[in-house]
Amino acid sequence: MTGILIAAALSLLVSLLMMPMVIRLLFRFKFGQEIRDDGPEGHKTKQGTPTMGGIVILFGAVIGYFGSHLALTTTPTMSGLLVMFLFVGTGAVGFLDDFIKIYKRRSLGLRSGAKMAGQTIVGGIFAVGVTQFPDGYGYTPASPQLSFLRDFGPPLLLGVFVLWALFLIVGFSNAVNLTDGLDGLATGATVLSLVAYIIIGNWQLRQSCVAYLAPSCYPVRDPLDLAVVAAAGLGGCIGFLWYNAPPAKIFMGDTGSLALGGLIVGLAITTRTQLLLLIIGGLFVIITMSVMVQVSSFRLTGKRLLRMAPLQHHFELKGWAETTIVIRFWIIQGLLVGGGIGLFYLEWMPR
Repeated sequence: MTGILIAAALSLLVSLLMMPMVIRLLFRFKFGQEIRDDGPEGHKTKQGTPTMGGIVILFGAVIGYFGSHLALTTTPTMSGLLVMFLFVGTGAVGFLDDFIKIYKRRSLGLRSGAKMAGQTIVGGIFAVGVTQFPDGYGYTPASPQLSFLRDFGPPLLLGVFVLWALFLIVGFSNAVNLTDGLDGLATGATVLSLVAYIIIGNWQLRQSCVAYLAPSCYPVRDPLDLAVVAAAGLGGCIGFLWYNAPPAKIFMGDTGSLALGGLIVGLAITTRTQLLLLIIGGLFVIITMSVMVQVSSFRLTGKRLLRMAPLQHHFELKGWAETTIVIRFWIIQGLLVGGGIGLFYLEWMPR
């Protein structure tokens, strides 16, 4: 538990202290957000707001995670290192995307194929890696199985598992990216998801099969260190949210949104709660589905069901205030996260 607190505190402190300096630096070099011409009219005032703030979340989380281990003189686990690799790797892809947007002064950065290739390379290394490195009990960072509240069904072929993991990684990275359309929305929703994974990691530690074998124990390799990773991400997000709250002084950009999507997927795979992520990250799923429904409706009927996709912009065009949308969407995410944690706990309870 001490490691979780140290990781969160260090990450929060680093992000809070770094952010003003980064904002000034981005202003100086005119690294501002380019706004879509077809977006809501109210977003025009955000033109030029510094972006790529997600790099501070990454720095804070990395320092928080490794600083926690240094303070307690413990060794990072392979599970934690692999999730951190996915977190930083997807963030690097987002950084390239943001840099191209700024350099070419346009709202589109990397071409979709190049972005997908970057996510696939990083995700593929992670997906293969989590099936390797067994500990002394034979547990690997993840198993090549599907999971909901724990693993179920027969093991998948390695290639099939890698494709499934890539589907989750690319899907959720882009889902967080789609959600990052209003000040504080994606960051606040991610905070709630990370709190869930701190709780899940703690619970799996206390009910680990390493401690005692029981029908309801969890064969998770490094649950405590995964909670430390989640706490490090949480601290970075909270520090960033202080400056990203409406009206935002900085945006996370794809650097942050792709990284945070990778982080929560990495935690879902290594805690063996892959499908539970559809509930714990439910807001991201809903917003992504709104885009898919909008595109499908237009292609099939020539009509749009929403005034604009993603969903948050539909409510903007209906006249809802930005802060109203953000808070109500946070409430929805909080309810989904609470439901996900409840399901996780109820499944464990002895019958």
